[in-house]
Amino acid sequence: MPVHRSGMTRTRTRSRALADRPTVIAALCAALALLLSLPGAASAAQVPERGTAYMGMGVVKHDGRDGKPGGIVAQAVQTEGVDVSSHQGNVAWQTLWNSGVRWAYVKATEGTYYKNTYFTQQYNGSYNVGMIRGTYHFATPDTTSGAAQADYFVNNGGGWSADGRTLPGALDIEWNPYGATCYGKTQSGMVAWIRDFVNRYKARTGRDPVIYTATSWWKQCTGNYGGFASTNPLWIARYASTVGELPAGWPYYTMWQYTSTGPTVGDHNHFNGDITRVRALANG
Repeated sequence: MPVHRSGMTRTRTRSRALADRPTVIAALCAALALLLSLPGAASAAQVPERGTAYMGMGVVKHDGRDGKPGGIVAQAVQTEGVDVSSHQGNVAWQTLWNSGVRWAYVKATEGTYYKNTYFTQQYNGSYNVGMIRGTYHFATPDTTSGAAQADYFVNNGGGWSADGRTLPGALDIEWNPYGATCYGKTQSGMVAWIRDFVNRYKARTGRDPVIYTATSWWKQCTGNYGGFASTNPLWIARYASTVGELPAGWPYYTMWQYTSTGPTVGDHNHFNGDITRVRALANG
């Protein structure tokens, strides 16, 4: 009659477990790789820290990059400008001035929770070398109302003065780097949020803010709404040899961010006209 030996059974069980371990590890690795390949998991791992957004952050990812302006555009009268944020740190403004840059926009705020830590050097530095400059606000419509963000912007560097050297504030409304592309809003809800911001900004400063956006985002998130074109100057983002299609209602752009790989600071822009047109926008 066979004799049962518990010690032998435990030994065989441990041996089988050890033999199966590589298979289990391989299965776990495969499952982890599958999870990381899912869009939600990948995007969650890449979400930047709040406050780090900047003008044009989503352009290359969503619209790509296709050369720089040339031909007819290069021959038209355009005035070179730049936009900067904390990513550029202390900016070499004299170098930019010497290269022909004559205007600049500086990020002032984001949402109602962030102020550019390099604002003073960037805003005053551009002015001190002779540039006409303004400030922009990176919108986060999923955090607070448009009016609340306009107030935060104006209270923290986004105001305007009639000194001939200060451009009206700009609303940077584009892809959400922290979550859903349209910030969880319907197209009509997004239009209402933008209207809330621009109306409050004008009530506080007397100026209609510039709207910075990309045509593809504007179509997707506002339904290609054309109601701001008669009051708000358009600053279009497109990294290509031509400006391409504009959002509905605007017959022309006022400013065009055409590259994120320009000299010294990366983001370079064309103003649609000579320096007298830049001054005219500053003067209102």
